[in-house]
Amino acid sequence: MTALREDGRVVASAVREYPTYYPQNGWVEQRPEELYAAFVDALHEVLSKGVKPDSISAMAISAASQTAVYLDGADVPVRPSIYWTDSRGAGYAEQLKAEDAERIYDICRNMPTSARTVTHLRWIRDHEPENFARIKKVMFVKDYIRYRLTGDFVTDNIDAMGSLLYNVRDGVWDKKLCVWAGVTEDMLPVVLKPTDRVGKLSSKACAETGLDSNTTVIVGSTDTVMEVYANGAIRLGQMTVKLATAGRICPITRSELPNPLLMNYKHVVPGLWYPGTGTKSCAASYRWYRDTLCGGEKLLGERDGMSPYALMDKAAEGFYACREGLFFHPYLQGELTPYFDPSLRGSFTGVASCHTKGHFNRAVLEGVAFSLKDCYEVLKKEQVRSDQAILIGGGAQSRLWSQIVCDCLNIEMVKTRFADSSLGSAMLAGVAVGAFSSFEDSVDKCVKIERTLTPDAASVEIYEEGFEKYRAIHDALAPIYASWHR
Repeated sequence: MTALREDGRVVASAVREYPTYYPQNGWVEQRPEELYAAFVDALHEVLSKGVKPDSISAMAISAASQTAVYLDGADVPVRPSIYWTDSRGAGYAEQLKAEDAERIYDICRNMPTSARTVTHLRWIRDHEPENFARIKKVMFVKDYIRYRLTGDFVTDNIDAMGSLLYNVRDGVWDKKLCVWAGVTEDMLPVVLKPTDRVGKLSSKACAETGLDSNTTVIVGSTDTVMEVYANGAIRLGQMTVKLATAGRICPITRSELPNPLLMNYKHVVPGLWYPGTGTKSCAASYRWYRDTLCGGEKLLGERDGMSPYALMDKAAEGFYACREGLFFHPYLQGELTPYFDPSLRGSFTGVASCHTKGHFNRAVLEGVAFSLKDCYEVLKKEQVRSDQAILIGGGAQSRLWSQIVCDCLNIEMVKTRFADSSLGSAMLAGVAVGAFSSFEDSVDKCVKIERTLTPDAASVEIYEEGFEKYRAIHDALAPIYASWHR
């Protein structure tokens, strides 16, 4: 969460982690009540840092796309949200492709995948009919947070795109896809622009959050487009590389890229798009590794007031895990680009007695970098190349990981000082109420380059060789995983 002045200065910020649950292999869920609690807690911290409630003129919220909240008639979540990296809808995605792929791509500008809300709804309908019968409203995560503040049942056109229920060409919910998923159009929110204003904060919301009722609330949009915007990528030819829960590489274009291996989204800046690739378990891989195998680092970090990730990075410095035969494939929830294969699993391969904890730490960082290189190869086939990329997402805070990605992709990269989606949300709110005269004005005032990373020629050569082995391991193991999946 970020509080921003009209001159572009960040006044205060706060960060909260919240749980993600994995009840079965391939299943990923979050609890809406816990997301709201994290939002309120972070807001209280921002206000405790001297930000006066009556000084907040406008606010906007961002959150992960393609992830829905399902409310009953009393506005209580019926079940946990199915997070977009969840794979249980893979069979339904294939069914949709077989039945209506050409029409769906024409109206949605995207192909069906297990990441889309339409497949999640169909799964609930078929596997949890009692829960499905209770659903009265379907909204997206950022809209749920805002709904609890204002009671407005709305979303923005970019979040709507992620659901694969929205006819992008005509700007309406698609009747045929709604019927297929089992929902009616009145169960879905009204679609507005990200910069549109919605209702006033309720008295209950003001009491819970400490906000002032005169604060203008803006619709907002997805976390990825807000990160793209917050890092200054608002011009043709720019490209972002995202190290967050999932990984993305997104060029800025004038239209979608007609490739079924890509995910197409409109930008908040009118007339622009940010199509891109997706790797499901990016920072999620390092977090899983931390929580599962780095309990000592967590304890030491708590004792010494340090991030466990910093301790993990320190042990990983000074060598190349791939050069010493250790590889990690980050397919903890299957994979999107370029395979779109829900059966894939994560793996450490090439383990030998010479390998230390540092080798495993490094292998996770390199493995995610290789998965991003897999993504970049798809973009290069679309003639999308860049001499410089903007590194975004929480993982970009790691200097080691940033350099590994820079070397692996062989692209010069820049890292901005404040890079998360909450800055983009604050900038968007400022544009919406006139605190900034334009998107360009907000970027000029708010986006500051912190450092530039240049590929190291020797590392580039090592990672080119390592990538061939990484690919070969995937090719060898994929049939085994497919047989398990069947």
